[in-house]
Amino acid sequence: MKRVGILALQGDFERHQKAVESAGGVVFLVRRAEELNGLDGLILPGGESTTMLKLLEDEKLFAPVREFCQRRPAFGTCAGAILLAQEVSNPSQASFGLIDMAVERNAYGRQIDSHVLAVHPEPEFARRTSEGDLECVFIRAPIIRRVGADVRVLASAEGAPVLVEQGPHLAATFHPELTPDLRVHQLFLKKL
Repeated sequence: MKRVGILALQGDFERHQKAVESAGGVVFLVRRAEELNGLDGLILPGGESTTMLKLLEDEKLFAPVREFCQRRPAFGTCAGAILLAQEVSNPSQASFGLIDMAVERNAYGRQIDSHVLAVHPEPEFARRTSEGDLECVFIRAPIIRRVGADVRVLASAEGAPVLVEQGPHLAATFHPELTPDLRVHQLFLKKL
């Protein structure tokens, strides 16, 4: 069984926990640096990225999490995707810089502008999981404005990538944990 850590400082880490367990992983909630030991990968959940950065600094977790993610697979959703990005705008902020992409925070607008879309993923995603649209829940979501040559786009919506991977890392600008579809979490477990 794969040992999946979920950063549990803020955000809906409990929904990620249920999704990972349903997909066949074992979950460990991470609130301190020593809780990263022995994990196969780490999920950085949604939430509010500036608050998450402050909590990471307050708990002296920024450097340990970045170092862990340099060695092991990481999966970021929404704010977690922002933390994985190489460039962040609106406004600029610190990140782990692990995926060669530029992300604009809150690009869809305020909370009231949150929405759900059915997205047809790229054939590569279906080949590694199964066929069918992804239900994508966007809540104050970022937009991926640029991806590097080594970043694979697995799904797009309204002309922008919404699910990408680079090497062992996976990032979604939506919240797959808020739907019953386990394919994105299953894909992450395959990376471990």
